Amino acid sequence: MRIAISQRLTALAGIARAFRGASVLAAGLLFAPAAGAQTLASLPSVPSIIAAVGQARPIAAWVTFCETYAAECAVDRNEPTEIALTPAIWSTIVSVNRKVNNSLRAVTDMEHFHVADRWDLAEDGAGDCEDYQLLKRKLLADAGLPRRAMRMTVVIDEKGEGHAVLTLITSRGDLILDNKTSTILPWRQTGYTFIKRESQDAVAWVSLGRAASPVTTANR
Repeated sequence: MRIAISQRLTALAGIARAFRGASVLAAGLLFAPAAGAQTLASLPSVPSIIAAVGQARPIAAWVTFCETYAAECAVDRNEPTEIALTPAIWSTIVSVNRKVNNSLRAVTDMEHFHVADRWDLAEDGAGDCEDYQLLKRKLLADAGLPRRAMRMTVVIDEKGEGHAVLTLITSRGDLILDNKTSTILPWRQTGYTFIKRESQDAVAWVSLGRAASPVTTANR
């Protein structure tokens, strides 16, 4: 679906307004917490992590994304492998997750670009599941969180379809950022089947123990 220049400019302006606080976040300040926002204390006290069990084949559209956005896929082995959650960091995560979910327009890649699957940073204000998560990771990394502890992840969702979420590997377990809900859940509470995710040690993917693997993550 082609977007007129005026519509594109309007979309970009909306994203700019929505995320004009991103540079402030990177400087160490926080978005004001939304009413009814989750609290750090509400997370389970016993962390649960997803065990990787070997290598996995990457999603083809991710390979193309990494050719275009190499810095978004790079792995810095000097970074921590885990986010040490504090109330301030938790507030940042909750705020960015909610801002992105509320600001982008959900559209499939077939509707948007006439291709089965494409990963990008939703520069025109619209995208599907992986684009939401990639933008969240970029904003959180700009705010100082370690990219190495934020891994793109492929799951099978409640419809039996391929879906992309963002796994935050934290001191309170593996937490999932999703565009279908702004509630951040421990991975076991999502109801999804976890297939594979980006490696923390290389520009590659690791298996999460399931043999079945979707070819794309092209739903909304």
